[in-house]
Order: sequence, then C-alpha cells, then structure tokens
Amino acid sequence: MSIRLLITRLFDFIKRILHPFTKWVLRQTTGLCELQRTCYCEPSGASRILAIENSLKQSKSVKVHTLLKFLDLAAKEKRLTAAGSAQIIRNTVETICCIKKIHLDAHQPFIKLFGECVSVIWGLKQLLHDLENIRTTAYDSSNTEHEKKLLELWNLLMPMKELDFRVSNLWKDIGFQGDDPKTDFRGMGLLGLENLHFFAKNYSEVALQVLSHSNHPIHGYSFAIVGINLTHLTYTLWKDGTAKSHIYNICCHHLQIPGPTLLHFHRFYCYLFIEFDKLWMAEKPATIMEFGRIRSRFENDIRLLLSNRDCLFKLNIPVEHV
Repeated sequence: MSIRLLITRLFDFIKRILHPFTKWVLRQTTGLCELQRTCYCEPSGASRILAIENSLKQSKSVKVHTLLKFLDLAAKEKRLTAAGSAQIIRNTVETICCIKKIHLDAHQPFIKLFGECVSVIWGLKQLLHDLENIRTTAYDSSNTEHEKKLLELWNLLMPMKELDFRVSNLWKDIGFQGDDPKTDFRGMGLLGLENLHFFAKNYSEVALQVLSHSNHPIHGYSFAIVGINLTHLTYTLWKDGTAKSHIYNICCHHLQIPGPTLLHFHRFYCYLFIEFDKLWMAEKPATIMEFGRIRSRFENDIRLLLSNRDCLFKLNIPVEHV
C-alpha cells in the first residue's frame, strides 16, 4: 500500500469518527441541522443534491430511514407523476421538518430547496425503474410497433437505399452483425433500439456522419453494434450512480423538476456516441480487434469526467467528415 493511499484512508477514517461530533457542534453553534446547512451553503446542482442524498443515507434516525423506504416504494410504483409528485414531496418535507425540529414558517427557503433535491433524487430512481423495464423488454418481430421503429431506423440512416426484404444482408450496411437485427438487441433489449432510433431521428445529420465514419475502409467499426454497446455503457453509468453529477446538474441547469426524464438519458447516449466516434477516428485503429482497448479507455475517460461534481455534458454537434 502506498503512503499516499494510507494517508487518504487514515484521513477518511478520522473524518468518519469525528463526523457525529462535528455535526453536534455545528448544530449547537448555528442552530441548523446538517440538511439545512447543506441547502443553504452548497451551490445549486450536483454538489447540493449529492450532499443531501448522502446526509439522508447516513442518518441514524429510524424515522428518516422509514421515510426513505416510503420514497423508494413511491418511485418503484411510479407515483412521482406530475399529479402525484407535489403531494409526496410536500409530505416528505413536512416529515423531515418534524423529525429535525425545523420550524416551517422560519425556514421557507429550506422547504423549497430541500423539496427540489428530494424531487430530483427520487425522480431519477423512478426513471431507472422505467429504463430497466425497457431494457428487459425483448425485441419482438411480431410486434408491429417494434418492427415499425426498426424500419424507421433503416430509413433514417439509409434514406437513399430501399431495404429489399425484412431479413436481409443489407442490415450489415448500418452495422448489424447478421441479416436480422433482432438477434443483436438481446443484450439491451428494446433500449438499444430506442437509443439508436433517437440518435438517428433527432440528430440525423450527425448520425449520418458518424455512420460514414464507421464505414471507413481502414478504420471502420460496426455502427449498430457499437451503438448497442454504448447503450450498455450509458445504462451502467446511470444505474451505478457515476452519472449523477451530470444528471443532477442538467436538472438544475434546465430547471427540470421533478427530475430527469427519458429524454435526458437519450441525449446522454448521443453525447457518448459522438465522443466515442471522435476518439475512434483519432486513434485510427488498424483493426476492429482494438475495440476492447479503445472502449475501455473511453469508459475510463468518461468516468473520470463524471467524478467532478461540476460535470455537465453538452452535445458538441459538429462532426468532421473523413
């Protein structure tokens, strides 16, 4: 173990030991609980929301943890809707104020700021349940909606070329492995198709440029297969919490309350696809066998960026032709 790592772990241990005492001292001197200090002192965005989330998780109050279980269940049951969210958030704020002995009339700013944090935190949890449902929905060739979206994907990416048959080798032209794309969606289910379709439809010019890059005679890659792989990366970053810095910042930046939506997930995916394409073309790999190395480097770079609480990915639309 390096000296630096040892010192870091020792510092973290001391910090954990002193944390309850520090909280008590600050409560006595400021008259504010940790949640109030966080709302009033932390800047808007990921810094504040992550601090609130961490404070709630670390609470030793049984009542607080009972409340958190209630919110988790509400997210799972998709009760944080436009109609139902306001009442749930209001009850949550009132419950916390009661537990922490916060006077509602004297701390109106806290009520607003804490309510927004709760709304975003559990809005994300609800969205993750929705994403899991889409991911675990298998592509069904007998489902007319699935088939329609797949054929739309072809028309968006190959507007000048008509698909001869539903099962055709032409699918390889947009990066599928075989003559029937449904087999390639097994890993990420319908979510893989939804991401590809969103990219091709909403950023059509960029998607066509990226597709042209993927068809490079020397440095090419399989557009659709890489796209589905990036769906897996996007989903993983959201599910394991790595992407929270971006998600929480984007919600506050665009005032998206009660929380993130599927649109944010799709845009995050598009950002990753565009950035991966840039890296791939910059690397100019001699063979597709280098995909694993480049994919691993790309993920590490993205995780490093997301480790910054100020991280906010913005789509950089221009993509150079090759």
